[in-house]
Amino acid sequence: MMPFNEQDLNQMPLVDGAIAFMAEVDTDFPATWVQLRLTQLAQEAEQTLMEEINPRLRLDGLLRLFYREWGFQGDQQQYFSSDNAFLDKVLERRKGIPVSLGAIFLYLAKHLELPVENVGFPTQFLLKVVWPQDETQYINPFDGEFVSTHVLRSWLIGHRGPFAEFKSEYLNTQKNNVILSRWLTVMKSALLREEQFTDALRCSDLALALSPGDPHEIRDRGYIYQQLDCLHAAAVDYSYFIEQCPEDPAADLLKLQVDALYEEPLTLH
Repeated sequence: MMPFNEQDLNQMPLVDGAIAFMAEVDTDFPATWVQLRLTQLAQEAEQTLMEEINPRLRLDGLLRLFYREWGFQGDQQQYFSSDNAFLDKVLERRKGIPVSLGAIFLYLAKHLELPVENVGFPTQFLLKVVWPQDETQYINPFDGEFVSTHVLRSWLIGHRGPFAEFKSEYLNTQKNNVILSRWLTVMKSALLREEQFTDALRCSDLALALSPGDPHEIRDRGYIYQQLDCLHAAAVDYSYFIEQCPEDPAADLLKLQVDALYEEPLTLH
């Protein structure tokens, strides 16, 4: 596995970090094709909007180009499919989820020198446009529509309940390593749902490279090991989680799992 340095990840475009991660998760991931396709889209966007000097109208033009003319859109029917998380599939199908669509749009916006940044809002990935004089707009990359803070508050309440506190820090520009960590979680969940356990394990290993010793990630890796019949490795990971999070509601149930797993004969993989 490639060593991933947080500083390097935060200095490169978000989409480049995602490509590097996806090449680690899927050995057949066409990284070169994805990079070429992104370059082509950026060149096409630049050519289409070259005469538009006003940055606000340039942004409106990019939104129109991306969502209407090119037809990128959020996948309403199969939201949780892994196809919506992997950039090659998103570029082929022109369907995705907020983080995958948003990363592509962000790449194009930066190429056009537009002041667009990423936001790891609690409910989903957002894009933030920071204009001069501190005027800020927010874009939902799932559909390319501008969203008000009032709408964002309602999203938060829907996600966390009526007493959820809306904190200004939720709208801060987020570092790439944090966004990529959340993206990995989405990829891993989709792969688990599709029973692609080997790829899900690679996701988990990458997540642990970003957050070494994270007990919840190690618990999830234990589950993946269990599905791959690496039962003693699963027991070790579950035991670590129990030690680190003894008050977690899952701890007692996992103790029973550990006892049962250690009773299984050792299998060498």
